[in-house]
Amino acid sequence: MLSKSCLAVLAVVLSFAGTPARAMVCMDKSMTLDEVVEAIGAQKSCASAMKLFQDCQLTASGDAQLGAAVEKKCEADFMPGLSTAQQQAYKREMRACDLKYRNKSGTMYLSFAAFCRAEVAQRYSQRALKAAGQKAR
Repeated sequence: MLSKSCLAVLAVVLSFAGTPARAMVCMDKSMTLDEVVEAIGAQKSCASAMKLFQDCQLTASGDAQLGAAVEKKCEADFMPGLSTAQQQAYKREMRACDLKYRNKSGTMYLSFAAFCRAEVAQRYSQRALKAAGQKAR
């Protein structure tokens, strides 16, 4: 009888151990990955979206979703104004980030690629905003 109860307790413990983490601490509160993605999208600027990504990073595969949200936020600053040649250059830089870690094993390399891609998008955003500021003067 004792062994059956021990097995039942062990089964419960193992069932919790196999459950992936569903929340992270970000912005001083517990948030799901989807909530952090929404928070990144709600930021007022590419720079603040990148800052939130850095503050909430997981250094794991979940960073791919966070990085994609940063890319989307930053691309709004520059993508409409890019020529075809500039769009191709941007895509090449993004592919270079993907290829850089392609043959590495471990989820941290997915995070590294996500940060690389987000940084490329942030650089393009900064250039576009700087150019717009200079034209406005």
